[in-house]
Amino acid sequence: MDAAEFRRRGKEMVDFVADYQENIEHRRVYPDVEPGYLRSMIPSEAPLEPESYEDVLRDVDRVIMPGVTHWLSPHFYAYYANSTSFPSILADLLSSGIGTIGFTWAANPACSELETVMLDWLGKMLQLPEDFLSETQGQGGGVIQGTASEATLMALLSARLKTVKCVQESDPQRSEADIISKLIAYTSEEAHSSVEKASIIGGVVIRMVPTDEHFSVRAETLEKMVAEDKATGYIPFFFCATLGTTPCCAFDKIDELGPICNAENIWMHIDAAYAGCAFICPEFRPLLNGVEFADSFSINPNKFLLVGFDCSAMWVKKSADLTRAFQMDPEYLKHEHQGSGLVKDYMHWGIPMARRFRSLKLWFVFRMYGLRGLQAFIRKHVELAKTFENLVRGDNNFEICAEVVMGLVCFRLKGSDELNKALLKQITRTGKIHLVPCTLRGRFVLRFVVCGRTTELRHIQEAWKHITELSSKLLQNLFDHEGKEN
Repeated sequence: MDAAEFRRRGKEMVDFVADYQENIEHRRVYPDVEPGYLRSMIPSEAPLEPESYEDVLRDVDRVIMPGVTHWLSPHFYAYYANSTSFPSILADLLSSGIGTIGFTWAANPACSELETVMLDWLGKMLQLPEDFLSETQGQGGGVIQGTASEATLMALLSARLKTVKCVQESDPQRSEADIISKLIAYTSEEAHSSVEKASIIGGVVIRMVPTDEHFSVRAETLEKMVAEDKATGYIPFFFCATLGTTPCCAFDKIDELGPICNAENIWMHIDAAYAGCAFICPEFRPLLNGVEFADSFSINPNKFLLVGFDCSAMWVKKSADLTRAFQMDPEYLKHEHQGSGLVKDYMHWGIPMARRFRSLKLWFVFRMYGLRGLQAFIRKHVELAKTFENLVRGDNNFEICAEVVMGLVCFRLKGSDELNKALLKQITRTGKIHLVPCTLRGRFVLRFVVCGRTTELRHIQEAWKHITELSSKLLQNLFDHEGKEN
């Protein structure tokens, strides 16, 4: 494919993507395929000779689309969604077209510097303390990680090294292996599974902290656990707080927890992957009060800020704590501006050395939507979630299972877990809308998340009508079955 054909095919692909998104609501949101469906539809080996672009594109419709879960559909209410937008897609195209691989400032100055500035822009939108911004010439700054899971792992590994060094300063004879064997981390019992996964990778023990009636970690509970562990010889070193848990969007009380972590020299990382995006709205910003006590903080603009995956924004109060854990300086990566206060070599800020030009997505979206446009997007979806909550509360067959703060509604049919599992099975089987469950206080609960770019009130109403129709049939069948037994 030469440049001339690329121009033609590129325009066709833009039309293809635009048509796909314009008509996505007419597609079955959850695919009706069985595992292994794709292998039988394509050859078992790559072709020896080139095939035509037309043939490839035809197979996108024939092979790929039947197995796609349509995350951008207004009928998608399952996970915290990927809320991409056309400006973000165009920025990704530009990033691919430029083809840069950023690791040091010298590898691509624009890639490095735009990332630094965009994290400052976003940090100011969130009203983060100046300690977390690069422009203040302080010790902190921001970086784009691939996912919130990477951000949590980076924070935990940095905290581990910092604690090991601190212990060895007071006890030089103590080995690193011995210290690590005594380290203990903490997180909410409602935290994302990636926190526990980070502890496995980091080779440290982690304890799940029980939550209150609002599914929030409170100070007295953590304080008690820390005291117990210190008394038995453990070294508390890391706490991952969550603002907007995955199961029910609960919020740990970081303004209470932060002072404890600071007093005990425990690194506090805040995972606000989904909900943190909403803190750009003044009415939600109080949920971030206490961030000044944190050592690191992360959100996912790809979840609720119209930026396509992957893009996880992470800030640290002292960047040296992060970079010294992963610093490698082979001769071929050194450059004359290394060490300058204006230069960030992001290869030291994450697990992979190389990085795509992801900050272009932030730049395009922030400029083409503006802060007010992004705030309006968030507020609209919170309002739609409140509408769904009211529909649930208005039906005596259903109940709300957790406070609705943002775009997530946790609900269930009044009755057994088996009844709710049967309802979800019917919802999945029909493929009209897509939901996933969670467990709250041992009960099987359905999650309904609103954050799709094209979701409107009529989609919420259609979803509720579909849910109630399916539930009515289930309840009638249950009534008929119990009647026969009696």
